[in-house]
Amino acid sequence: MDIQIQKQGNDVFRVTVKGRAVSAHTVEVSDSYFNQLTGGEVTKEELLRASFEFLLEREPNTSILSRFDLPVIQRYFSEYEQTMRERFA
Repeated sequence: MDIQIQKQGNDVFRVTVKGRAVSAHTVEVSDSYFNQLTGGEVTKEELLRASFEFLLEREPNTSILSRFDLPVIQRYFSEYEQTMRERFA
């Protein structure tokens, strides 16, 4: 899968996933949530790429919400935040 990320604002990103089908997603990432998961050690784009890789291991890109705030992932997949913290520790 090809994941492309475009910054639309400080907290808003457009993520396009190209696989068997192409999907587009608008995702918001607050500074506080970003720092909570990464400690500010990477970019928001790197966190988004890792988050979409996480999602794509669990569902097809066409099942991912078209617009969401990043913390929503935790509601669907309880291991998300821990996985991201470990990845960026």
